[in-house]
Amino acid sequence: MLTLIRLKRSPFNSLLTKGKTVLKEIRIHGRGGQGAVTAAQLLAHAAFLEGKWVQAFPYFGAERRGAPVKAFARISDEPILVHSQVYNPDYIIVLAPKLHEVVDVTEGLKKDSVIIMNTRKKPEEIGLKDWRIATVDATDIALELDLLVSGLPVVNTSILGAFAKATGEVQLESVLKVIKITWSGSAGEKNAKAAELAYERLIRGW
Repeated sequence: MLTLIRLKRSPFNSLLTKGKTVLKEIRIHGRGGQGAVTAAQLLAHAAFLEGKWVQAFPYFGAERRGAPVKAFARISDEPILVHSQVYNPDYIIVLAPKLHEVVDVTEGLKKDSVIIMNTRKKPEEIGLKDWRIATVDATDIALELDLLVSGLPVVNTSILGAFAKATGEVQLESVLKVIKITWSGSAGEKNAKAAELAYERLIRGW
């Protein structure tokens, strides 16, 4: 199943870069129930607030809890004309520790692109030599903040803070704003804090 959400450039804030059009493609890997689709939507919304053109959409294989799932996002300075899946991403986000051991998360990934992983390991311990690796223990952050849903740690919001730090494609402030728009009260505060901590604790291997 492929569902597409397209948002045009925000009329309230234009931060478009003059000159060559830049299109960045992101693929998010996770397991069912981890919020990969929500992460893609939040990421796109954050970029939208910065005046970008965006897409966010999911692709499900076996649609069951715990099964590997993928979601995609695109961020561009200009209208996005492509509407397919993301086959050659610039960035990869991996929500589930050890998922890269059973799923080829690097499929189609351009050399020297960035992979942001939720793991306790340091980048040099991952074993992916052809790409730039950044790691953060989003699971530990969720447990530290008691950020749980049905007993499972929420890692999709914190990983967006890590993405902001690792790539610079969106600002942390935009991520926090979108989180607080999406969740009110203590839920919004906890998720925003998780993103802040991931931003601070991200380890880059380059």
